[in-house]
Amino acid sequence: PPPISRTMPRRAPACVPRESRCTVAGETGRRTTTPVRNVAFFHGRIDTDRPTHTARMQVRIDAPEGRQAYGRRFATVEPVFGNLRANKRLDRFTLRGRTKVSGQWTLYCLVHNIEKLAHAGYAA
Repeated sequence: PPPISRTMPRRAPACVPRESRCTVAGETGRRTTTPVRNVAFFHGRIDTDRPTHTARMQVRIDAPEGRQAYGRRFATVEPVFGNLRANKRLDRFTLRGRTKVSGQWTLYCLVHNIEKLAHAGYAA
């Protein structure tokens, strides 16, 4: 057989002893077929008597105490994540593993808290 080069497409060898693991079926050169994958379709909810989680949460937020809690959320939680994501560019962690990600998260929180202290006038 001629040597394989960049211009010549690579072909599988004649697969007599390993025919079950080869991509070409024997001497005929026909490709073997793979089994068809199954696909699942979503046709809607089965239990329509119960409200969805979204509807239940909407009722809780629309209540007066839910409005107060939701309003406090904008002042306490959301700015922290917005600052880390937009200003510090923490869109994803660059390390792998729970210990390393925890260390990276702690470092970002430390930087955020030092920045808060500096803006409050604690920096000398």
